[in-house]
Formats: sequence, structure tokens, C-alpha cells
Amino acid sequence: MNRPRTRSDAGQAFPVYITVVGGLLLLALAYFAVGQAAATRSEAQTAADAAALAAAMETRDQLAGQWLTDILEPDSWQAIFDGDAPVDSGCWRAHVLAARNDASVTCSPDGPLGYTVVAETNGTVGDSIVPGTEDKKATETATAVIEARCSFEPPAEDAGDNELPSLSCKGEEWDLDPEDLVDLPRPEDLFDVHLADS
Repeated sequence: MNRPRTRSDAGQAFPVYITVVGGLLLLALAYFAVGQAAATRSEAQTAADAAALAAAMETRDQLAGQWLTDILEPDSWQAIFDGDAPVDSGCWRAHVLAARNDASVTCSPDGPLGYTVVAETNGTVGDSIVPGTEDKKATETATAVIEARCSFEPPAEDAGDNELPSLSCKGEEWDLDPEDLVDLPRPEDLFDVHLADS
């Protein structure tokens, strides 16, 4: 009398187990590659944002300095607040900030009161299971704008030299006395710098 043979499930489950583990490993590596790419893009965006803001803040500081130079000439104030003043480009600051973020940038003025920066990471995505990523760099763009925070009433034609307009800067009033120009607005009081909505 022959005894029935018992089949071992362990032998059949092992190939399935190897296939599942291999698939999960491949999926994990794919997620890792996506994570590497996302991290590199994030680095590029951070560099672009920082560089654009730096360029805009450099111009803001120059405009504020020009306003201080012309403070006794209120007829020139509006041109300064409109960005129509003899100031140098702030793009050099964008290059400095980009280098600190391990990136290189292309910077260009975006009107009189803004800068657009394209940043490219110096580092690459690196080796991954996705072919061609080892030399792939990330490129992102950012635009920063400068906005005047202050308004004023132009002086009357018969206003004397000892009279300056009051500045209204987003809820803060500055009554300027030409004989006592000590407590004056700072650059951040005069102008707001922020990233443009994409």
C-alpha cells in the first residue's frame, strides 16, 4: 500500500517571497530616486528664492539711501518710490547668495522694481536606478519685487524750504522736520520686498 505524498508549501512560497521582496526593493529604490530629484529641485528653488530676494533687497537699500540723500527735495521722492532713481543693479548680490547655496544663477531686472533669477544647482541628482540622473542638475526660477510702502501729499507750490510732507507708510506716520532729521524711516519701512506669486 502506497502512502500519499505530502507536498511542502514552503518550496512553493519561497519564489513568491523573493518576487515580492524584489518588487518592494525596486519600488523603494524608485522612491529614493524620486526623493533625490525632489531634494535637488528644492535646493534649486531655495537658491533662486534667496538670490532674487537678495538682489531686490540690495536695490531697496539703494533706493532708501537715495531717498535720504534727496530728503530735502520732496519733488524727487515719487520717482524714488517708483524705482526711477540712479541706483546700480542688485544682481551681484544674487550671485553671492547663489554661491552660498551651491548654485549658479542668471539674474535680470524685471522692471524698475523687480528681479528674476534662474538658479541651477552645482550638484547633480546623483546615481540612481533611473538612467541619466548622475549628471542631471535642477533649475528653478524666482522673481522678487520691491513695493513702496509709503505715500505722501506733494508739497504745495508756496511751501517753504522748512516744510516737508508727512509720510504715511502702511499705517505708520512720519512727520519729518528738516531741522531735526534724526528719527527717520529705515529701508524696510519705506519698501517691502517679497517673492512674486507664481
